[in-house]
Amino acid sequence: MRKDKGLNGDLDRLPMLTWIMFLKFLDDLEIQRETEAELAGKKFQRAIDPPYRWRDWATNPAGITGDELISFVNNEEAVLPNGKRGPGLFAYLRGLTGRNGGDRRDVIATVFKGTINRMINGYLLRDVINKVAGIHFGSSEELHTLGSLYESMLREMRDAAGDSGEFYTPRPVVRFMVAVTGPKLGETILDPACGTGGFLVEAFEHLEKQCKTVQDREVLQKRSIFGGEAKPLPYLLAQMNLLLHGLESPQISPNNSLTVRISEIGEKDRVDIILTNPPFGGEEERGILANFPSDKQTAETALLFLQLIMRKIRRAPKAGRAAVVVPESVMSDTGIAARIREELVHEFNLHTIVRLPKGVFEPYSDIQTNLLFFDRTANTCGIWFVEHQVPIARRNMRNPCYTQSAPLQFEELQPLLEWWNNRHINDQVWFVEIERVAEAGYSFDFRNPKRLSSVLD
Repeated sequence: MRKDKGLNGDLDRLPMLTWIMFLKFLDDLEIQRETEAELAGKKFQRAIDPPYRWRDWATNPAGITGDELISFVNNEEAVLPNGKRGPGLFAYLRGLTGRNGGDRRDVIATVFKGTINRMINGYLLRDVINKVAGIHFGSSEELHTLGSLYESMLREMRDAAGDSGEFYTPRPVVRFMVAVTGPKLGETILDPACGTGGFLVEAFEHLEKQCKTVQDREVLQKRSIFGGEAKPLPYLLAQMNLLLHGLESPQISPNNSLTVRISEIGEKDRVDIILTNPPFGGEEERGILANFPSDKQTAETALLFLQLIMRKIRRAPKAGRAAVVVPESVMSDTGIAARIREELVHEFNLHTIVRLPKGVFEPYSDIQTNLLFFDRTANTCGIWFVEHQVPIARRNMRNPCYTQSAPLQFEELQPLLEWWNNRHINDQVWFVEIERVAEAGYSFDFRNPKRLSSVLD
């Protein structure tokens, strides 16, 4: 891929590799399902018809190549591998429509509506296709290896992406949030701004360990994991990420989750758990703001998503819970932010706020971030504040903080995991009663009293 002049870096190469792998994975899965259907005496409905299936045009290493291959992939009309004329590959895939609504054909069409083939050398493209053809997606061992490789590629893309790095939340933060939220099989999990699917992959793997029967697996595959991602590139990457980790038909909406009027969200739209890192500081169009109460319409995307999350988690008797990454501004801004925080503490149980140090989200943001944990079991009576500090061993280094080259490690969050179910005040933990929060104008900007007293001393 590096030899192709149409690709300018990892931000071009990874999406290219992703759509090629996506079609190979899909065909391997369809071959497996077709065999299972035949053995069971059932009729199989394929998602992609000949000659557009991977096996029809890609498996022969000496198959179509050069300009003919580029034409077949890119053009609205082209000469097909069977010699006939018809829609090109991407044109065909974009035109697929589900037979029953919401099936795999709709997912494929949505994926390819936002996908562009940027390779211009058909001989190099054939070389890449031949390499991918050697991957056996039916092998669980190869899938596991490929899933790990794909995650490392996503990290590298984040590092190359600059401000596009919003696609990626550090894996230790994701693992911690999923661990303490503790999803259980049968619960529904949503990430309304899922990026490349990190939270959903971690939640899927957490639930997979609880599967004991075929019925358990069906619940996991069809009724557990949901997401939303409006940008075409992360949408494609999330689909592939989830497929590679074992979710056969990812239920990711390609629409902006904020397009729903929140007053119209009812019980049928609610979920048990929301895990998310919504975009910070973005600006939404006027039409989106109209979906929110007139006194809580704001340009800060994180505050809009927070309101959506508050509306989307299930109410009692089956109270839902949420874990959300928010920037420092959400903690202390006045006006609309304060009104949202007031609603959060009076209508929800905001039980824990974890304050992360700067550098955790390097390289794409040096903004200090916080993790909010709340549920609908009761109103807030007080908030546990936890300050995760850079470990002492790091503080003795020349640059005593988290950086892109020295990121947060999951093991460094182990003391916090141990504290979670055995809560007590210590040098990094303090408790603030709801009365003090109200007196402070519903600000969450409470600093570590131990650290403040040592500074004063």
